[in-house]
Amino acid sequence: MNLVRFIGLLFVFIGVLASCAVAVALLVLMLRFWPVLITLGLTVLLLQRFIRRTGISPD
Repeated sequence: MNLVRFIGLLFVFIGVLASCAVAVALLVLMLRFWPVLITLGLTVLLLQRFIRRTGISPD
């Protein structure tokens, strides 16, 4: 049972490291190529408007 728990925690740890690496790579990409930053900003703006229009609440 300890082996299964260890393997599960290992996969969780690898997933967290991979997501952090993707976040850092995206940040570097946004600072290097400013159109990516504009695109991400427009995406967040459109998502916010979509959520407001559909009435989805965070509760």
